[in-house]
Amino acid sequence: MLQSDSAAPLAAVDLGSNSFHLIVAYDQDGRLQVVDRHKEMVRLAEGLSPSGTLSTGAATRAIACLERLAQRIRHLPRENIRIVGTNTLRKARDSQDFIERAEEALGHRIEVISGREEARLIYLGVSHSHEDNYDTRLVVDIGGGSTEVILGRQFQPRLLESLHMGCVAMSAEHFPNGRIRNGGMVDAENAARQELEVIEHVYRAHGWDTVIGASGTIMAIQEAVQELSGERGITAKGIASVQRRLLDAGHVDAVDLESLNVERRPVFPGGVAILAATFAALGIERMTVSDGALREGLLHDLLGRVHAEDIRESTVANLASRYHVDTAQADRVARTATRLLEQASTGWQFPQVDAPRILGWGAMLHEIGMDIAHSQYHKHGGYLLEHLDMPGFSRQDQHHLAMIVRAHRRKFPIELLRDTPELMRLCVLMRLAVLFHRSRATLPLPSISLTVRQNSIKLTLPKRWMTKHPLTALDIQQEAEFLGVIPIELHSGLR
Repeated sequence: MLQSDSAAPLAAVDLGSNSFHLIVAYDQDGRLQVVDRHKEMVRLAEGLSPSGTLSTGAATRAIACLERLAQRIRHLPRENIRIVGTNTLRKARDSQDFIERAEEALGHRIEVISGREEARLIYLGVSHSHEDNYDTRLVVDIGGGSTEVILGRQFQPRLLESLHMGCVAMSAEHFPNGRIRNGGMVDAENAARQELEVIEHVYRAHGWDTVIGASGTIMAIQEAVQELSGERGITAKGIASVQRRLLDAGHVDAVDLESLNVERRPVFPGGVAILAATFAALGIERMTVSDGALREGLLHDLLGRVHAEDIRESTVANLASRYHVDTAQADRVARTATRLLEQASTGWQFPQVDAPRILGWGAMLHEIGMDIAHSQYHKHGGYLLEHLDMPGFSRQDQHHLAMIVRAHRRKFPIELLRDTPELMRLCVLMRLAVLFHRSRATLPLPSISLTVRQNSIKLTLPKRWMTKHPLTALDIQQEAEFLGVIPIELHSGLR
């Protein structure tokens, strides 16, 4: 039985390099009941030039698809939706222009995720689609622009890799215009083996009990194997039989496989070559195929956030521990930053930034760079957060967090934040929160009154307290000078 209308469903959209996927499900006491799926093959990666620009045709196909998907999600609460972009949007030089158009079409924010975050979500989706046992699983997902290889047990991945090879680019390079030649198949396999070489030894050393394939490419290969041999599952022998059928045809349009639909044919040979190389490189004997993949992983990750089990909280806590952050000081700064944000939100809006979370996490990690060196530690911290693997974080949110930490002290890096006014405002609030806790002592702060206008901020503090804290008065004066390079003026007053 479906839940009532009062319990809105969750939705996930996967903007893949080959296909766009939508999945909608209800939360039934922590379990997901899928009620709608939609998939369109847009082959976004096909429109990515060697220089990294996205063709007009590919962008037009994608936007038209997103306008159709918008109909399915526009009535849902914003917090119940996650939309992510993967390899092609990671690689495209002009991706921000496309993302802005795509967000307008969808009416929702799009997160571009890293390859390793994509791998984590794929593993999560596959794990929730299989029996919860203690087997060590090897999971392989061949996408349009990348291939993810993950090793883990139950719901915990141990090794995560995203390789720069996908069925779209591989097919375009080695099977041009749909022509299938033996030399092209050999070259495609060798190219895939080169990519796999960097992970081959470490994965084989860990070992696994079961191998699971995900994605439309691997599903299509399994269907082809079953059509040719009647076998369920995929073996090296089965892949070889599919390769022979492709080579006998000589062209994707002539391939005699009823299970292979017209849309997938142009990118199918590249996917087959990648899977053949993966079997050979890792010594895989047999692979089963999962219905779960990135979009299911997105839903389960979203479900965790709904139930206050946000992996991003664990990521921040783990980084704080790893880099020996003074958590007492971080907590003090976080509490004050939250109080300042609550007051600032009466005049400043943050539609493009998850302000409460980003500011809170920034406070918890603002001293992470001290583990490298005290001098310029804000720069070290910003660099770390820009480049670390951070499970659960989109690339945009990770960048926002890095900027909060980078800009929390000393000269304001206006050149990094000139075009992001919302983030600039958050950085100002973080700087003020840090300023009030320079003593690193757990002492009560006075009642701080903060008022904001579009381009100004005013602090009002008790005169008696300021008289007893002359260094804080000097810090506020210096901060006003630091902020002189940005279009936000800092004023202070006494009461």
